[in-house]
Amino acid sequence: MLWSLLKIVIFIAGVALLALGAGVLLESEGGVQVTALGSEFTFGPLQSVIALIVFAALVWLMLRLLALVMAGWRFLNGDETALSRYFDRNRERKGFDALSAGMMAMASGEGQLALAKAAKAEKYLRKPELTNLLTAQAAEMAGDRKKAEETYRKLVENEATRFVGIRGIMKQKLADGDTDTALALAQKAFAIKPRHPETQDVLLGLQAQGEDWAGARKTLNAKLKYGALPRDIHKRRDAVLALSEARDIFAEDHSIEQREKAIEANRLSPDLIPAAVMAAQALQAQGKGKQALRVLKKAWQVQPHPDLAAAFAELEPQETPQERITRFAALTKLDPDHPETRMLLTELYIAAEDFPAARRALGDLAEYNATARAVSLMAAIERGSGAEDAVVQAWLAKALGVPRGPAWICDNCQHIHGDWAPVCDNCHGFDTLAWKAPRVSDAAMPGGAQMLPLIVGSTRPAAPDDADAL
Repeated sequence: MLWSLLKIVIFIAGVALLALGAGVLLESEGGVQVTALGSEFTFGPLQSVIALIVFAALVWLMLRLLALVMAGWRFLNGDETALSRYFDRNRERKGFDALSAGMMAMASGEGQLALAKAAKAEKYLRKPELTNLLTAQAAEMAGDRKKAEETYRKLVENEATRFVGIRGIMKQKLADGDTDTALALAQKAFAIKPRHPETQDVLLGLQAQGEDWAGARKTLNAKLKYGALPRDIHKRRDAVLALSEARDIFAEDHSIEQREKAIEANRLSPDLIPAAVMAAQALQAQGKGKQALRVLKKAWQVQPHPDLAAAFAELEPQETPQERITRFAALTKLDPDHPETRMLLTELYIAAEDFPAARRALGDLAEYNATARAVSLMAAIERGSGAEDAVVQAWLAKALGVPRGPAWICDNCQHIHGDWAPVCDNCHGFDTLAWKAPRVSDAAMPGGAQMLPLIVGSTRPAAPDDADAL
């Protein structure tokens, strides 16, 4: 309110001053005489002021017209002007609108629409570092692999977008199954951005798949260095890689190096069963039987496993069955109620032909926790105890329908492996195998059908001659 009143007062005062000035000029004597082209013009004081104002306005108007002509010339000449900036802003607005629409189309799964919007954005923005990525991804979504690869190659040519281009081509090569090219691209991407978690994982997986264990260990160390992997997981996977390296060296008969790598793998992860087995074999070869025993016992405490029992048996290959039962007490007393311990004891007693003790050791595993192995052992006990063939065959028939028991199973794809491996044969996942029961029961354990005749003899009804022989 006060400000409005003040503005009114200022306006009235201004009008009053102008009127006063005009009155003073009208009452003043004299004037201005101008001669132009032989003519004389005389202006009074007020007329002189008005003429000066008009002249100044004409000069200003001429200057503005001249500036407009010069701006038009520069615009036509391609120079930056206010007019060109106006059109640039208009074109940029349209380009970003198209880019935004293209990203929304990508999020909606409309590949063709996203590709069209990307082309429109490129037309208006002329910034390939922004639009090429959208073009490549839209082309992939639309199924135009050729255009996608061409666009990714354009991104590679620009230093600012080089990593994005290499990563895009790498993913295409992985989808095509070209692991050699994908590995080379992953190494280049890793050199540009060693902290990038996805690149680290892809490179590590490809190196493990290609059995480049030394290179995989370097990549694994980089993941630890840049905080992409917890220390405990790094230790476990480093042990897996060391074990894999040791197995390769063993295959090439480099015994000393193999022993060192196997022992290193077991040191890094004492609960890794294959590492414990190989370390025990290496220590036994060096004449360090007590150390080999400690390695196997430590692993057995974590996870009783048939491979550990087999390695334990190899420490004294010439012992009698009864001596083996006594020596194996070092393992069986560690976790006596574990199913693996009970089945191990059963096998030892069967080998010693002490079938009553074998039956006591097996207990009710063949009935209430039945697996193909437990039921097969029960068939062997019945055969050794002199049971009729029908009883033995009934147990063998049951073995075909019960779960197979624990096996090496991939945590990613649930593929079942006969032996442990650092990389899954099915999904190529690294360090994904675990010793556990499968989700879907299989009829028999690996090799079960081949080992049963050796344990219990023929499953066919005995012929008369065979019966006499029994």
